[in-house]
Amino acid sequence: MANTKAIEDVQERKKVKRTARKKAAPKAKRTVPRGSNKKKTKKLARGQSKR
Repeated sequence: MANTKAIEDVQERKKVKRTARKKAAPKAKRTVPRGSNKKKTKKLARGQSKR
């Protein structure tokens, strides 16, 4: 993405960012599902209450 920190005008900054986004190469499709490396929670004990 283009560096737009120097541009003060909000509308102008938006314009520059948008054109940069259109020029950028498209992102590749995901190879792994989203959230696949999230910590998994164990299932709690079922049946009678375990005290």
